[in-house]
Amino acid sequence: MPEQGVAKGEGYAVASLDDLGEGYGFRKIRKGLGVTAFGANAIVLPPSYETGSHLHEEQDFLHSGRIAIEFGDGTTHELDPGGLAWVDAPTVRKIRNLSDSEDAVYVVVGGKDGYVGRDGKLPPGEESRFGDEGPPGA
Repeated sequence: MPEQGVAKGEGYAVASLDDLGEGYGFRKIRKGLGVTAFGANAIVLPPSYETGSHLHEEQDFLHSGRIAIEFGDGTTHELDPGGLAWVDAPTVRKIRNLSDSEDAVYVVVGGKDGYVGRDGKLPPGEESRFGDEGPPGA
């Protein structure tokens, strides 16, 4: 059954982020639009929220939004709306919303040889991929 507001035709699907859910956390683009060749999610972060450090076994990612990405080597890169980053699957990273008053949304696309499922892992010494505040919206 399609998500509310998702328009589907033969060979296409069209929606807005709001059509795929509400609140903070994951919006399942892959499921909502019927994508089969790769994984795609949007993640909505509350103001000032920071994830815990994490890595992936198989997936590579593309991020977009008003966020900072801190990598395991200690470097941090800020991305404004429309900004992009490619992150190799085993690279440790954490994401932080740079605003203290606005939500941040970033889009994640991954799929080595097609969709591989959820493969997020914690690096040594980390206890939660959600950071100190728990999962978004909790």
